[in-house]
Amino acid sequence: MIQRLVACTALAFVATDLAAQGAAPHQQPLGTISFPNSGNAAAQAPFIRGMLLYYSFEYEPAATAFQEAQKADPLFALAYAGEALTYTHQVWNQQNLATARGALARLAPTAAERRAKARTPREQMYLDAVEALYGEGSKPRRDTLFTLAAERASLAHPKDHEAKMWHALGLLGLNQSVREFTSYMQAGALAEEVLRENPDHPAAAHFVIHAFDDPVHAPLGLWAARAYSRIAPGSPHALHMTSHIFVALGMWDDVIARNTTAAHNQSHIIQAGHYSSWLGYGYTQAGRYAESRALLDTVRANFGKQQRGGEPGYIVNMRASYVIDGERWTDPVASWQLNIPLGQQVPLATDAFVAGMVALKRGDKAALEKADLAVATAHMRASGTTKDALNVVSLTLRAATAAVDKDWAVAASRARDAALVEAGMPFEFGPPQFVKPPEELHGEILLAAGRAAEAQAAFTRALARTPGRTRALIGLARAARAAGDAQSALTAAQRVQANWHKADAGLPEAAEMRAIVESKGAR
Repeated sequence: MIQRLVACTALAFVATDLAAQGAAPHQQPLGTISFPNSGNAAAQAPFIRGMLLYYSFEYEPAATAFQEAQKADPLFALAYAGEALTYTHQVWNQQNLATARGALARLAPTAAERRAKARTPREQMYLDAVEALYGEGSKPRRDTLFTLAAERASLAHPKDHEAKMWHALGLLGLNQSVREFTSYMQAGALAEEVLRENPDHPAAAHFVIHAFDDPVHAPLGLWAARAYSRIAPGSPHALHMTSHIFVALGMWDDVIARNTTAAHNQSHIIQAGHYSSWLGYGYTQAGRYAESRALLDTVRANFGKQQRGGEPGYIVNMRASYVIDGERWTDPVASWQLNIPLGQQVPLATDAFVAGMVALKRGDKAALEKADLAVATAHMRASGTTKDALNVVSLTLRAATAAVDKDWAVAASRARDAALVEAGMPFEFGPPQFVKPPEELHGEILLAAGRAAEAQAAFTRALARTPGRTRALIGLARAARAAGDAQSALTAAQRVQANWHKADAGLPEAAEMRAIVESKGAR
């Protein structure tokens, strides 16, 4: 059920998957930067390539490029600093401290000796920032010191775009992967400034997108999203990253286009992963369920063919979106037995939630009890923010169960409780954190109970968190029409039609939305 979760396990899935995607060849452009340095002539090309790859979070090939620069110029301090940087992934709170320190130690054994090898005062400032990142103290402290050191370098060299970008990246990582709008807006402002001065700078476009990839601020990042895939078509992550803004704005055609390209650029073998997961979600929102199903068949057939971080979790989410968003309760996909390793509580709970919803629709009480127990067990074994999220999963399933029994008061109360827990959790970018958003289910329950005006309000709240989401729009059109709000019903139905302009033929909701539009929302 959980699409994105601020928990160590899920973050490891993302970081590992992105690192694996970095193995793809990068033969197309990666952007343009100006980074004057003291490396010898042979070190220039691999160093700049390393920075370009790093700016698009292609960490493994970036590290390899920096190592090439080191071989070309063994005393080139920035080449070692660049490699060390690749072992911290600020946005996902990932860091390999030992490997990073090992990279620096190859230059010289101590920070003082390494600083002496930096050939200019400016390069010393860059090295100081990296030394702060991998010095003594807790990770939050070191992240803060890195950000402050990068800011000092930027203030000392106000025309230096790279110092600004290091500062912006530090700001994005200050809160240990929990979105904190003040630092994100500061990072976005720095990145915007650089992007306007250098429209081909990959980090500038990339960091603008990360800073603004939420439904409130996404319009500010649309221009960068449009630019980034043009700037760095050689980076699969850059091709995908544009869709962070597109998802936040409900632009499903763009989500599909970008992730189709990213998934195919990543590898000739399409597996369950970050890009294919977002692609599958885009298909379901666009009503292109046949293509979603074909993608599911492909990733299942390719499961395990290449090492991919978090593959079980991704295929679980993809199947969940297809079944829940498409309401494919009798599709054979709903009965797939997925091999989820024990201990992965989030995928286990997601899989059980889908099984529970299918059981509800099929009237299979035994299967429902089994699914409810599996969700409860995962919840019991979880901790921290994962436990909070699995509480939402449990409440949502129990709300749906009460609704099937027509116990409307209990069902609505549980769904609203789940929505309130979600609202108190850190905001996550991308597809919904829960494949059946609880506020959306709350609206469906209220509508079924004959409380149309309240249902309309619930769907409106759901869409504020997941703009353009088709199931919520369908619910809003129905609720608004039932409540006598013809204009809102018409607007919602028209948006569904826009989402589904390339949808599969014969979807029953399509005819329903067409009828609402033809009646101009009136009953």
